[in-house]
Amino acid sequence: MILHRDYIIQLDYNPATDILQVDYPDLQSAQLSEVRHSLTLMVEAIRNYDVKKLLLDASSTSINVSHEESRELTSKLAADLASTRIKKLARVQPINLRDEARAQENIKDLHKAGLLPYQLQTFATRAEALNWLTRD
Repeated sequence: MILHRDYIIQLDYNPATDILQVDYPDLQSAQLSEVRHSLTLMVEAIRNYDVKKLLLDASSTSINVSHEESRELTSKLAADLASTRIKKLARVQPINLRDEARAQENIKDLHKAGLLPYQLQTFATRAEALNWLTRD
């Protein structure tokens, strides 16, 4: 069931599996405020539907923002998700290895800061991510 759809993001929720699937939006400096707003809508949907499992698919995401902007966005999203009842977050990594290295550095910083009270795993494919999310 589609909870929200716009030109930035689509929130596809399956109540039977309690999994919200989201294609992570492209990150362009000119659209960063819209992306922030869309991610806020995603967190609100997670809270309103009491979602426990989230799949963020960044496999086709293009990242054209500074390292600092990326880190700030990641930190805000992690903190916002920590205020929900999310238990598991599965990431599908971007194809671009530079973008994935940046993401892994951000995730490492979040772990060090203790900002990840939920399980977080990164996968090469959506199928692997869904498999992990459906296991209890």
